[in-house]
Amino acid sequence: MLLDENRCWEAMASRDRRFEGRFVAAVLSTGVYCRPGCPARLPRRANVRFFPHAAAAQAAGFRACLRCRPEVAPGQPASAGTSATVARALRLIGAGALDGASLSALSARLGVGSRHLTRLFQVHLGVAPGAVARARRVHFARRLLDDTDLGMAEVAFAAGFGSIRRFNEAVRTAFGQPPGALRIRRRGEPGAGLRVSLPYRPPLDWQALLGFLRARAVPGVERVEDDRYLRTVATPEGPAVLEVRTAEGAALCARLDPPRPSALLEVATRVRRVFDLDADPEAVARVLRRDPLLGPAIRARPGLRVPGAWEPFEGLVRAVVGQQVSVAAAARLAGRLVALLGARLDPPAGEGLTYLFPGPAALAAADPAALPLPEARARALTGLAARVACGDLALAVGASLEATLDALGGLPGVGPWTAQVVAMRALGEPDAFPAGDLCLRRALGTPGAPAGEGEVLARGEAWRPWRAYAAQHLWALDAAAQAPGAGKVASGSGQRAAPPAPSLSP
Repeated sequence: MLLDENRCWEAMASRDRRFEGRFVAAVLSTGVYCRPGCPARLPRRANVRFFPHAAAAQAAGFRACLRCRPEVAPGQPASAGTSATVARALRLIGAGALDGASLSALSARLGVGSRHLTRLFQVHLGVAPGAVARARRVHFARRLLDDTDLGMAEVAFAAGFGSIRRFNEAVRTAFGQPPGALRIRRRGEPGAGLRVSLPYRPPLDWQALLGFLRARAVPGVERVEDDRYLRTVATPEGPAVLEVRTAEGAALCARLDPPRPSALLEVATRVRRVFDLDADPEAVARVLRRDPLLGPAIRARPGLRVPGAWEPFEGLVRAVVGQQVSVAAAARLAGRLVALLGARLDPPAGEGLTYLFPGPAALAAADPAALPLPEARARALTGLAARVACGDLALAVGASLEATLDALGGLPGVGPWTAQVVAMRALGEPDAFPAGDLCLRRALGTPGAPAGEGEVLARGEAWRPWRAYAAQHLWALDAAAQAPGAGKVASGSGQRAAPPAPSLSP
């Protein structure tokens, strides 16, 4: 990715934190690299080099600044300037595709050769894919050193390192100090579970995320209480309860109870996906605010995110269960499904959290007649579960939208709407767009006359590659318009509201 060094320098000189995560600045005289908002004294321009990724700076021999902590800058570099293949690869690596798997396996998932993928990474990021994966592990390890009381061996293995020696070498290379020297203070609270801080690019509409999750919480599995989200999770060490709440600064705090160190990296990755923490609100706004309807909506709710699913198969199940029913009805049906097929926690975790969401094998073995669904939908669900269980249907986070739609297209029980919702919620595809959705058509139509699907698709071409965010804003506009007593669509569109209807937004 070719960086405009003059713009990077301006961002660094102004200490503009909106550029965090888009590049790092390496200082030749000190041998360290910083993020744009570093509070240290500004170096001479001639001594500064810019890299699109922290891994590239590390590969060039620079170590992370101990003052501004560039390793905690949220997200990967923006994908707008990279090839589609590199952007998908970054998403897959962020989801753990190179944790215990080979570069050849990652390349095969992307449909390219490993040598070609390495060349693409060198062109766009200046570093090989393996270095990006190593940087992800070492930066997560540094976060554990700060946020937890885990021993050094536990930190190493929780961050995905295969040995203590490799962990020590990676930390020394990245930070210029051994792991023990970095642990200046420990913030962990004995008996309070295992915590980790997850940064994001502000703004983030936390209340909107909680409202979305509260309305769709599956009884027995999820709960939204006060200012926190809780759910049961399965880990290799046994079930645990996850709690997510806001933290100081632009970050969320995730806590596992009881502590499951080996699962923490995977849990943190999934939390980032559920709460869409890798989004760049400014990049999205640059595209969407040009639209006369979305512009006011963006200004009114600049931190609106696209909530994701905890696990791709769970996202598929919830999309199928939610077909043609209200949000509340879908949550109730999912709760009955969980009570029938989910593994029960023994003892229960309290706070109404009693089950794990059932996996593909449990659903595939179920009798469709016993499921709390219409017969056709129950058979479709068990058939889909069987395909996932045997590997015929791979639900891959980071897969292209086209590949996802090809894999799901034509399967019994999966129409265009469901396929797009799965791509959006379960797989984190930012350009997914269920154009046939009634709420989207109402938001873009006239009073009493929803827009046609073709009209919605045509309007959405200007919103690429962020159509999922456009859909999120349109659902919010439609929900405001359908609220009792609403006379207009929100954000000043001037359209009269249609008669109230149950919410069908996924």
